[in-house]
Order: sequence, then structure tokens, then C-alpha cells
Amino acid sequence: MNDLFRREPDAPLAERLRPRTIDEVIGQSHLLAADKPLRMAFESGRPHSMILWGPPGVGKTTLARLTADAFDYDFIPLSAVLGGVKDIRAAMDQAQENLDRGRRTILFIDEIHRFNKSQQDALLPFVESGLVTFIGATTENPSFEVNSALLSRAQVYVLQSLSDDELALLLTRALGAVDSSLTFTDDARSQLIAMADGDARRLLNLVEQVANAALTRKTSSVDVALLEGAVSAAARRFDKGGENFYDQISALHKSVRGSHPDAALYWFTRMVDGGVDLAYLSRRIVRMAWEDIGLADPRAMQLANDAASTYERLGSPEGELALAQAVIYLSVAAKSNAGYNAYNAARSFVAKDRSREVPVHLRNAPTKLMKDLGYGHEYRYAHNEPHAYAAGETYLPEGMQEPSWYQPTDRGMETQIAAKMAFLRSLDDAEKDR
Repeated sequence: MNDLFRREPDAPLAERLRPRTIDEVIGQSHLLAADKPLRMAFESGRPHSMILWGPPGVGKTTLARLTADAFDYDFIPLSAVLGGVKDIRAAMDQAQENLDRGRRTILFIDEIHRFNKSQQDALLPFVESGLVTFIGATTENPSFEVNSALLSRAQVYVLQSLSDDELALLLTRALGAVDSSLTFTDDARSQLIAMADGDARRLLNLVEQVANAALTRKTSSVDVALLEGAVSAAARRFDKGGENFYDQISALHKSVRGSHPDAALYWFTRMVDGGVDLAYLSRRIVRMAWEDIGLADPRAMQLANDAASTYERLGSPEGELALAQAVIYLSVAAKSNAGYNAYNAARSFVAKDRSREVPVHLRNAPTKLMKDLGYGHEYRYAHNEPHAYAAGETYLPEGMQEPSWYQPTDRGMETQIAAKMAFLRSLDDAEKDR
């Protein structure tokens, strides 16, 4: 049966507005402006293998296609999600046929981080031989996800989320393509741009949904009420297993350490909004208390543990409040990493040191033989000494110098700890002078 009456599906707005030249690309001016790396690569006349790294909807596929168009190369796209070694071989056969006809090939692999080591290794001989110019796209840090051998043969370009001004420009272009009579109130326009979250593709998909809703309601004016009725709230970008996840955890931890409760609360709610595993996050909050507050405010550890227990008991959303207040408390608490540093120093010393014997006077003596050997002899019971302290006594192995690993800060409760330690040292000094 012929296809004379077969209808082709309408292309999505994102496809219809895909730039045809690099001058039409919105965003990535740090790469595409005059004298910037990708602009110079286009103008050089000599394409090279590259990896385009950036969040979704910032133009990775578009730039790959424009590269092929600019140099009149055949464009072979593969998806690492759906493809494998068999598809790579088929693409290489096609590239060889192209070369035999005098045409070069760009092999574009979307989500290259999804290829395993053997699949990435399968690309190497063809990239090295120059049979194809390889362009990979990834949302993950290629340092972690792309084999070093393949990575060394490609230039990495970092793409950025679109700014609000760039999204506003794209919105104007989109409305011209969808319905030039469609207008947005200022609040609706701002909210739509916020919903897009730096993602051009998401913005264009939202515009299509809103335009269809406006057509259904027979209106050309879009306000916040129509916008919220047409589209569901989109979560902010948050990759539960990728680099963005660890970046936001790092931002939360550093905001707490930097004593900035609003910033800490922002990153906490960003992760909650993105669907973070709150059981994991509660464990990280407890870790922050021990690592960055420590003995400067022992209440912080208790409160962090209580918040984690509360979340475990109540779950979401009720338990989130406990975790949020723990984050606020940790942010404003006195900070000390003295205990953290002391522990790490002690671990490092023990890992490199020989096994030292326990001093005889500190050994347990449960049997007569042990007592006869001197175990526990001359041990001074601290509670029977003035100030409950055996001045001048040593508890380290014989011959080991006092390491002074723990150095309390002058913040919070550690000021009292420091004063107590100084007093005890003065008793030691007085005992030596007797």
C-alpha cells in the first residue's frame, strides 16, 4: 500500500526551532563568541574530536549537528542508552563507505557516559585512525565516566545552563513560532522561565503546553493561573547519582561550615525539591555535626541525631522540618574541627608507626601471675588524686613523645576545654618541679 495519504507527525517545537547556524544558537557565549574556542574551531576549517559536557537542554546535540553541517560531513548519531558494540561497527562500516565516496563522517554519541569500558574501547581504533571525527555528549563529568584513552583524544567543552535573559530571548523566538498573538503577563513570563531551570528544551516544551491550553480556553493572554493550570511544577535539576548530586551536597556542607543558615537552608530545600534520599541526607547532617562543630558545641551532635531519628519516625514531609532545623542550628553553632583533625592525625601516626607495647603500669592484672610480673604496679587511680588527676603520670607507650594532636579552639565550649587542659598541664609541670 502506498504512503500518499500517510501523515507525518508534527515536529516538536524544540526540533522546529533547532538552530541552523551557530549564529542562531542562544547561550554558550563563552564558547561561541568571537575568538572563543568553538567559534575558532568552526572557523578553522578543521573539525576535531570533542566531548560536550553540560546539563540537559543546553545545545549539545545542536552543536554536534552544526559541526557536521559546517564542514559538510555525514552525521551519524548513536545513543549510548540504546546502542552497543554492534551499532558502533555498523556506524564504522557506514563511515568507511562515506570515505570511499570521498566524504568524511562525524560520529555523535549521545550520553557517552552510558557506554561501558568495552564499548568505549571499541571506538578507539576508529577515532585514532581518523575514520571518524568523534563527538560525545554527556551530562556527567567525563573525568569519571569516559575512559582516559578516549578522553585524551577529545577536547572537552563545558556547556552552561541558559541564563534567565537567554531563556527570555528564546521565549520570544518560541512565541513567534507558535502564536505571535500569545502574550504573557510579567509574572507568568518570570515563572515560566524559572520552571525551565536553565533548560532550553524544557522551556520550549512548556511553551507548547501553554499554547495548547490557551487555544483550548480561547484566550491569547497567559497569566499565572493559566500557566499553573497548564503545566505541573517541575523539580529543579537534581541528579541523584551524578555530579550535580555531589555538588549540592558539597554546597550544603560548606554553607553549614561557613555559618550561613540561609544558604544552607537553600541547598537543603533544593535537594528536597529534587527528590534527594532524605535518609542519606540525615546521615550527612550528623556527619557535619561531628566534623565541623565537634566539641565546640556538643549539643549539635545530639540535635543532629535527634533530627535523624525524628525523620526516621515521621518520614516525609513532617520529618523534613526536623532536618531543616538541624541544618539551621549547625550553621549558627560554634565551629571546630579540632577533634576531626586530632583523629586524622592519630590515625595517620598509627598507620605508619610500629606496634608499641602497653606500659606495664596500665596493663590489666586479673591473675596472680600477671600481678607478679608487675602488671598494673604503681598505677595511680585518678579519682584518689587531687582534682581527680594523677599529675605527671604518662599514659602513652614508653619512649613516645607527647603528640599534642588535639588542640581545642577558642570557640564555644572548647574555650572551657582549653582552659581545663592548660590547668592540668600546670599540675604536670608542678609535679616535675617537685
